[in-house]
Amino acid sequence: MGQYDARVDAYIEKSAAFAKPILNHIREVVHAASPLITETVKWGMPFFDYKGPVCQMAAFKEHCAFGFWKASLLHDPHGLLKIGDGAAGSFGRINTIADLPTPDAIKHFVLQAIENNDREVKIPTVKKNPAEKKELVTPDYFEAVLNDHPKAKEVFDKFSYSHKKEYMEWIIDAKTEATREKRMLQAMEMMEEGKSRHWKYAAQPPKGKV
Repeated sequence: MGQYDARVDAYIEKSAAFAKPILNHIREVVHAASPLITETVKWGMPFFDYKGPVCQMAAFKEHCAFGFWKASLLHDPHGLLKIGDGAAGSFGRINTIADLPTPDAIKHFVLQAIENNDREVKIPTVKKNPAEKKELVTPDYFEAVLNDHPKAKEVFDKFSYSHKKEYMEWIIDAKTEATREKRMLQAMEMMEEGKSRHWKYAAQPPKGKV
């Protein structure tokens, strides 16, 4: 992992024509925010890191996405972040550079994210009444991975509340970033096969019966 990664160059180069200026713009602004930022590629997407993920970008067939790994921790006085939104990333679907926040706003978020990673600030776990069943909100980082695995996302969206919750708790409860990344990749593989988190323990028919 270095300040610039040739794999990110290759990713941008193979992206659709409309996406290239958007991705290059994001890359330029993020690096301009701090010389501490480095690049890598995870789950097929360019990531910008400093002691862990800071933000990531992706290009799809008709739009781009740009999101912050721990968006819920960022101070957002102007309401630019779409935390928990179904769209990819933290700013919804991006079709042109004009759909992005200003460079100054992006830099402000990048610097906050760097500080949070430096201080090892974690997203707080909110304990809920087990009797309450509210809408399940997926973390922005998991939403980004789902959007890069459309087959898994389709399965996840059709899951029952309990099956979604099983995956969310497994991923959120990871003690380290490496463990969380590993679990998310495993989750994508299982969901692409239509499997729930605990599919191995699902009721099986008695032997000799179908």
